[in-house]
Amino acid sequence: LLFLWSITVSIFGIGGLLGSSGSRYLTVKFGKKKCLLCNNVLMIVAASIMGCSKISHSFEMILIGRFMCGVSAGLCVPLHHQYVGEISPRKLRGFANSTSSFFWSLGKAVGQISGQRELLGSQSLWPMLMASCGVPALIQLVTLPFFPESPPYLLMHKGDQEGCKKAIRQLWGEGQHQAEIDDIMKEKATMKNTKILSVLELVKEPSFRWQLYMIVILTATIQLCGINAV
Repeated sequence: LLFLWSITVSIFGIGGLLGSSGSRYLTVKFGKKKCLLCNNVLMIVAASIMGCSKISHSFEMILIGRFMCGVSAGLCVPLHHQYVGEISPRKLRGFANSTSSFFWSLGKAVGQISGQRELLGSQSLWPMLMASCGVPALIQLVTLPFFPESPPYLLMHKGDQEGCKKAIRQLWGEGQHQAEIDDIMKEKATMKNTKILSVLELVKEPSFRWQLYMIVILTATIQLCGINAV
């Protein structure tokens, strides 16, 4: 039982590692909006599987659902940050990106509160608690089609300048947005002369060694701060 509990908890992180590893390839090939839409479907399917686990008398469904949730979360975190940053006006970009961390923490708090035995953590309602992760995914699945694709993606990867201008007007209203388009073109020119490193190449690159050490130490110490025990 202890082994099964451990696997059930940790398999979310394994799925997250796989999801985040494939996020760059998927965003370049399909675009951020399409990836987010498909990712919402994945989360809804995972929530449905976990929600039906008690009726089916299957703990394996919880394992599968947790793994799928991890893959979805691993894809969503970098995708969400990129998409929100790219569709926001320059003066609001920093604020828009910071809201991700706020809602991430708020979601954890809501989950902890909802998991109390007096609410959804009871013996009869816990499947609803596990399926509740599909609610925000469903909301985003319904609302996201009304948003355009990321303007930088349209211009840099698709070469669709008209589509980029149309997306910018839809997001930021009518006006002169040539400066933003010029910035995207400069970024595109810079990327042509910049080599994109794989994860293995990044680890081997000496110039990034100290930054990498810092990130690893910070991430490791966060796990040791007691949050998992809580």
